[in-house]
Amino acid sequence: MATGRTHRPATRSRGIPEATVARLPLYLRALTTLSERSVPTVSSEELAAAAGVNSAKLRKDFSYLGSYGTRGVGYDVEYLVYQISRELGLTQDWPVVIVGIGNLGAALANYGGFASRGFRVAALIDADPAMAGKPVAGIPVQHTDDLEKIIDENGVSIGVIATPAGAAQPVCDRLVAAGVTSILNFAPTVLSVPDGVDVRKVDLSIELQILAFHEQRKAGEEAEAQAGAAAPAERDDHGKGPDGDLPAVMPA
Repeated sequence: MATGRTHRPATRSRGIPEATVARLPLYLRALTTLSERSVPTVSSEELAAAAGVNSAKLRKDFSYLGSYGTRGVGYDVEYLVYQISRELGLTQDWPVVIVGIGNLGAALANYGGFASRGFRVAALIDADPAMAGKPVAGIPVQHTDDLEKIIDENGVSIGVIATPAGAAQPVCDRLVAAGVTSILNFAPTVLSVPDGVDVRKVDLSIELQILAFHEQRKAGEEAEAQAGAAAPAERDDHGKGPDGDLPAVMPA
């Protein structure tokens, strides 16, 4: 089976926008659920709702794949699963190394979704000598001294960093020097990488802060709505004319 080092996804050469690429996994997740339920076809409206986007955007995204569906029938679920998987490079084996096997790294190692989505955890790496040889998710942890050798022997092009912030950049530098060209960063820091290396950052605290912003905004809107609902009652008490029914000043 081919490995990640010998093939790169075709999305850039085919001119698929990055925003579309970012939505393809959402479509694939929704389609996989439909496939598991043996649903043969799906309309753009149904799939868009399941993926959390609008149907016009979905149809535009699929046009980049050369998939337009059939009027009155919709999209073939199994074909779309294959088509999107191929574009994302998931029809081949992608060996991955996880560096930093603390609580988060161990949780990632135990995540069962990697294998079903085309990723194979080739190695777990940690700087703590006491962790060396300890099995996590059935895989023995290896020391960072062997990082370059591990990457070379497994043909790794994707690295996951789950270290403390202070160790993340040195680990990143070693991964890149060893040939890793894509990095998923869970460390709470911004990594500096050379051109040709892709970094995706996952920061749970930032996501929570964004949710807190939306909660605060919703609370403010609710308070304004309640104040607005109370205001007419006050005007009713004081806005009547001398006879109690008509305003004292009538419009001309």
